[in-house]
Amino acid sequence: MATAARDVTRLTRTPRLVTALAQQPDEVTESLALRHRVFVREMGARVENADSGLERDAFDTHCRHLLVRDTWTGAVVASTRILTDDRIEATGGFYSAGEFDLDAVLGLPGRFMEIGRTCVHPDYRRGGVIAVLWSGVSDLIRREGYQHLIGCASIELDQGLGRAHAIYRYLADNHMGPGSQRVVPRLALPAADAAASPGRLPPLLKAYISLGARVGGPPCWDPDFGVADLFMHLDVANLCPRYARHFLHRQPQPARRMAAIA
Repeated sequence: MATAARDVTRLTRTPRLVTALAQQPDEVTESLALRHRVFVREMGARVENADSGLERDAFDTHCRHLLVRDTWTGAVVASTRILTDDRIEATGGFYSAGEFDLDAVLGLPGRFMEIGRTCVHPDYRRGGVIAVLWSGVSDLIRREGYQHLIGCASIELDQGLGRAHAIYRYLADNHMGPGSQRVVPRLALPAADAAASPGRLPPLLKAYISLGARVGGPPCWDPDFGVADLFMHLDVANLCPRYARHFLHRQPQPARRMAAIA
């Protein structure tokens, strides 16, 4: 009985959701298959070789793939891909640079990490999967010493263009980056016929904002994925004090400094 009790204790202390970088080709394939399920089958994205069951592009070979795995089932339930500044020579630049002119941001001092193609299995969207995914991102930022986290946060257009414009107006009023760091979309989102309410922010976008990230400028239209993309930039030095301890395992910045930045 004592041994059984110890085994139960050990199991209850094992996290159900864990993060890890893909180490083997079949682990990368799990991420690409999840992306296909979410972006192609669920959202209707138009991609090459859609019948392969995998969603991939030329960037994937040069990225690291961060997975969230359910230890109870063994399944990959969320993933994001990571492209760092030491690998962009092979790709011709960050993925975001294909959607935005990033010169004003990439000229800042410090190392850059980009995340993209972030997705969560539909059965896991009510839990804390995004928080677990961010914990893996934060481990890399801390371990490898990045000063900037960038990426595109998507707004689905199934409710029309008006909602995307409304979300951008809300962010522009409350969470806009400095004027010297504006980005310009290469394909502007078409105008909406009618005003709309922003409603709830998409989970990834909400997570960016919670950490203290700023929107860089107007949205870019991605017709292949049926979304409006917003460029997001987190200067790690300006990380929201509420999350600094947990995100980077450090003491938050003094309140006076953070108030001045905000």
